[in-house]
Amino acid sequence: MEAEKTEKKITGEDDDESKIIYRGWKVMPFIIGNETFEKLGIVGSSSNLVIYLTTVFNMKSITAATVVNIYSGTSNFGTIVAAFLCDSYFGRYKTLSVAMIACFLGSVAMDLTAVINQLHPAKCAKEIGSVCKGPSIVQIMFLAGAMVLLVIGAGGIRPCNLPFGADQFDPKTKEGKRGIESFFNWYFFTFTFAQMVSLTVIVYVQSNVSWSIGLAIPAILMFLGCIIFFSGSKLYVKVKPSGSPIHSITRVIVVAIKKRKLNLVGSMYNHTAKDFRNSKLSHTEQFRFLDKAAIQTPDDKLNIDGSPADPWKLCSMQQVEEVKCVIRVLPVWLSAALFYVAYIQQTTYTIFQSLQSDRHLGSKSFQIPPATYTVFLMLGMTIFIPIYDRVLVPFLRKYTGRDSGITQLQRVGAGMFLCITSMMVSATVEQRRRTVALTRPPLGFALRKGAISSMSGMWLIPQLVLMGVGDALAGVGQMEFYYKQFPENMRSFAGSLYYCGIGLASYLSSFLLSAVHNITEGSLGGNWLPEDLNKGRLEYFYYFVAGMMTINFVYFLLVSHWYRYKDVVAKDNDIDKVSV
Repeated sequence: MEAEKTEKKITGEDDDESKIIYRGWKVMPFIIGNETFEKLGIVGSSSNLVIYLTTVFNMKSITAATVVNIYSGTSNFGTIVAAFLCDSYFGRYKTLSVAMIACFLGSVAMDLTAVINQLHPAKCAKEIGSVCKGPSIVQIMFLAGAMVLLVIGAGGIRPCNLPFGADQFDPKTKEGKRGIESFFNWYFFTFTFAQMVSLTVIVYVQSNVSWSIGLAIPAILMFLGCIIFFSGSKLYVKVKPSGSPIHSITRVIVVAIKKRKLNLVGSMYNHTAKDFRNSKLSHTEQFRFLDKAAIQTPDDKLNIDGSPADPWKLCSMQQVEEVKCVIRVLPVWLSAALFYVAYIQQTTYTIFQSLQSDRHLGSKSFQIPPATYTVFLMLGMTIFIPIYDRVLVPFLRKYTGRDSGITQLQRVGAGMFLCITSMMVSATVEQRRRTVALTRPPLGFALRKGAISSMSGMWLIPQLVLMGVGDALAGVGQMEFYYKQFPENMRSFAGSLYYCGIGLASYLSSFLLSAVHNITEGSLGGNWLPEDLNKGRLEYFYYFVAGMMTINFVYFLLVSHWYRYKDVVAKDNDIDKVSV
């Protein structure tokens, strides 16, 4: 696709005309290159963190797991704070600049905890009966400082990087729209590729060569990411923030409550300022109670430029429709977020399945590391995304007439269906693995884990690939959906919804595991999730999750049928009337 150059005049606050040049794919090497190195840096610094804390900082397993969970959850939910600051005050470019530098400094600080002996406890032999000395207060504080910097970096980069890249395409041209859709796919392709490299090469260096070198690699990659990002500084389209979106949402709801007793009759107030940059929205019938915020009474005075004298007494229909956009997305977000409850099981319990399967590959002296099986999930996603973008979309475009082939919600729904299929396959494979382990001579015996099934661990690959393809559909579809359906001044906030959904799914998954374990532990059928999977019924848990996902899929179909996509109209005069 040829790079797109579109010039568009926008009137600024001081009535000065400035030209915005959309360079499209010409600036993608800077943005996608930065994204690749940034993900290599962040994932490389944190993917093996639980092992680092137990082996270098001499923490207990439960303590290390708790620290990592807090770090991961804070990183995901921190995106909301970063998105608010970005959309309200700083804009995406400045937010990304600060986040990139913070991420680099955090990676350097994390590496220093391994390089400098005074910043970590003395090495412990961990022999039977020995007591390892834990980290000192100073060492913990320095480690916490490094993790805080990484949280700031991840929290700022995650919600802003994707919409910042999409900002480089003109959304009003056909080439620009296709560029945005293709960019979403390639963004996730590089995202997943970087994770695969981190989980294999970087983790191997950290675990088998040197922690100092292994943690220095992410720091170096983050430095390269910063260089690439700032190299394209003069070429980027930098959308300025337009005020707090949360403030605008609150104002519409408050005014609608104040005017709740008024009747919706006649014309409604719909003023848009000259420097207004959001797409102008058509009036919709959903959530009509909010329309009352735009009823203009004799007491509602206007300024000379047509804006309300008191914004807390009168809102425009444009502001009302923007709030409706946000409210309409939330039920869909809840359903789409639950997709990751199943995804998380494939990245955790599949590893436990592999531990009690035959992991030999070719030579009997070589075994696939358990954590490496997760790469097959990412490999499925990485391979499918280019196929979807270059083969399926053009094919579907001929029949649907849509530039994207299918709608964003149809794409998410297809991913959810594959998610259910993946969990059913997982249950079937686990049932087979357990049967083989109990009826055939085991390969060996692992302490506290039980007999190793002679079933090949390669049978775990189909369920992982299915989930990877499902994520390529549902995950990318979610990000594209949030980006396009939120008002332009809230797109960083929209990006943060994706990561908050993953955080919500993580907490819900932890609750489910704990609840199922506690409920089934004393039941007649036995514990479903014991230490030794051969003594449990993991397949029942998989069927349970598949049932949950089926119910969620039905709910998703209902809210998708109810959902109305954002309807954009051409901008009109500064003041116009909308009949209600």
